[in-house]
Amino acid sequence: MAARKTTTTRRTTEKTTSAPAKCPGCDGTGATATRVRVGRGRRRTDHQQTVLCLSCLGTGLARSF
Repeated sequence: MAARKTTTTRRTTEKTTSAPAKCPGCDGTGATATRVRVGRGRRRTDHQQTVLCLSCLGTGLARSF
């Protein structure tokens, strides 16, 4: 006759919901600043404009592939 198996309770850890990771390119804002180019020679100026972050596409959250 086979030995009787004892049942044990499984210990589970609680799942905690944490905030999604911030995008490293824009620090979670969804936008970055780029310098403006003007003229025929496309010279750079000291002015800046706000553009959409291409890493997260404006969401501010890091992509998970």
